[in-house]
Amino acid sequence: MFDSITSVNAPKAIGPYSPAVKLGDFVYMSGQIPVDPFSGEVVEGGIQEQTYQVLKNIEALLAEMNLEMRHIVKTTVFMTDLAEFDEMNQIYATYFAQPYPARSTIQVVALPKGVKVEIECLVIDTLAYEAHHSHGGCDDCDSGCGCGHDHEHDHEHSSEEACEDGCCCG
Repeated sequence: MFDSITSVNAPKAIGPYSPAVKLGDFVYMSGQIPVDPFSGEVVEGGIQEQTYQVLKNIEALLAEMNLEMRHIVKTTVFMTDLAEFDEMNQIYATYFAQPYPARSTIQVVALPKGVKVEIECLVIDTLAYEAHHSHGGCDDCDSGCGCGHDHEHDHEHSSEEACEDGCCCG
């Protein structure tokens, strides 16, 4: 029903869950913590170093699907100390551009492995739509399909046949 997403450049799951799952265009990314994917250890340093590693881990999972940070539409940031919010936010801000994803930030009592920060994401894979739009999209055709066939007058191609390759906008 859905695909499990993993990456050699992101930490392995530390329990019975997938680092991310993809269902259609939606990607639900499990909370990422500041674990170095190669050593399996929590990175040294404070909230900024940990936030940096979390975001690197998120990028690695996105890269497995040819996606980027711009595809993230919502994040939830879990922190053990909201007094460190500004420091976390300084690093977080370097990974995102306008329009920023929606975000919730929550202080929690504890996180796995004693880390200071964990971030989970909701991602939308818009690559097919972007490719379609870059080829003219529906503006190229009155029939509602960007494949270029005039389905009303072209008896060789039905609308369904011509749109099987995903070019249909209707």
